[in-house]
Amino acid sequence: MVSKALIAASTKPMILSILAGGEIYGYQIIHSMIEISGGILEWSEGTIYPVLHRLEKDGFIRSQWKMSNNGRHRKYYRLTAFGRKELEKEKKQWMSVHNVLSKLWAPLPSFD
Repeated sequence: MVSKALIAASTKPMILSILAGGEIYGYQIIHSMIEISGGILEWSEGTIYPVLHRLEKDGFIRSQWKMSNNGRHRKYYRLTAFGRKELEKEKKQWMSVHNVLSKLWAPLPSFD
């Protein structure tokens, strides 16, 4: 189980990364994360929609109501150019954290 704090911290870069693959609606974003993570990360609507609204307010994504293939109106989200730049910044930050953790978790030399 992944802590709520870690999920909250990683939701923004994960959503931006998913949207880098193209325009999709909210439920698809939730389903994509479940599939990509192998079920380790499961977002609820209460988790994702406030983040989507904040990302849109910040200009990283845009939304548009469209008719889906099954005739339902859905709000589709897409990454903006500004959002692509933000995703690159997020990637660099998360890779920095990843690299430090990898070093910390690698077998350390003995100081005997």
